[in-house]
Amino acid sequence: MIRIVIIGSGNVAQHLISAFKKSTDIEVIQVYSRSNNLDNSIISSEKVTNDITAIKEADLYIISVTDNSIAEVSGNLPFNNKLVVHTSGTTSMDILNNKNRKGVFYPLQTFTKGKEVDFKEIPICLEAQNEEDYTFLQKVAQTISEKAIKITSEQRKAIHVSAVFVCNFVNHLYQIGNEICMQNNIPFEILHPLIEETANKIKTLSPIEAQTGPAKRNDTETINTHLNFLSNETNKEIYKLLTKSIIDTHVKKL
Repeated sequence: MIRIVIIGSGNVAQHLISAFKKSTDIEVIQVYSRSNNLDNSIISSEKVTNDITAIKEADLYIISVTDNSIAEVSGNLPFNNKLVVHTSGTTSMDILNNKNRKGVFYPLQTFTKGKEVDFKEIPICLEAQNEEDYTFLQKVAQTISEKAIKITSEQRKAIHVSAVFVCNFVNHLYQIGNEICMQNNIPFEILHPLIEETANKIKTLSPIEAQTGPAKRNDTETINTHLNFLSNETNKEIYKLLTKSIIDTHVKKL
């Protein structure tokens, strides 16, 4: 049985705890949380501490806190020469304190409190200072995911930037679309089939092959009609910028 301590209690930490609970090879023996506000349905209160000096002996310590707190937390850990990893998408492994062995355990997914995910489908990006620790992290990852991948810090940074474009920015565009629908008494659900088909297409086509719409066709009449319709100046600027990017990609290269 692999014994793990989770350090942190945010969305990623809670989803990891839930995923590890389903594994017969892993035991989360403790969670360190400064706020000590974890729900008992996630982990029993007896396993939660807000005293960093009371952290138990384990095989792996997973730091899942804000990027700005990783260095401080890892520096305050009351032990040496243990395997300590963080879950950040952008922070270098080197940010971890040198008194312990270092690694990264980054699940590539968007996590929302209360929204369950299937960890089997989530890529877990791994990094370690030596091959032995990497092999161990791979073993841990494979208890909850079918996609454990060796990724360097620089590659992970590129993945995270890409993820912001395809997830966070896209979700914000959903919000803009939702606002436009609401302002015109249209249920946002009418767009759900379009959103699903757009996402499904890129499983079989490259994004450049899947692109459609007035900007790809350089349909200036439709583009101008849309711009005249939009009253929110920020939304209008976003529309112009994305339209220009699509035209530059698809039209000017023809």
